[in-house]
Amino acid sequence: MGDRRPPAADVSDVLQVSDGSLYPALHKLEGRGLIKADWKPTENNRRAKFYALTAAGRRRLEHESAEWLRLSSAVSQIVRVEGA
Repeated sequence: MGDRRPPAADVSDVLQVSDGSLYPALHKLEGRGLIKADWKPTENNRRAKFYALTAAGRRRLEHESAEWLRLSSAVSQIVRVEGA
């Protein structure tokens, strides 16, 4: 597990999610038992909360990923341009 950056750094590289949105969502997922959180020291010896999927979270992710693929495939078929 080489990269030990907090989740906000990983997500913000792509999605630009504010702390005011990300951390309430993480707290909700933790409350539902889909993720677990542990306080650990970072590389520069500061404390940070690290999140990991639980078994239930992994199952939910697999389900939601399959649903996303089904939905995005349907949308792709609808917007497909003939001859493109």
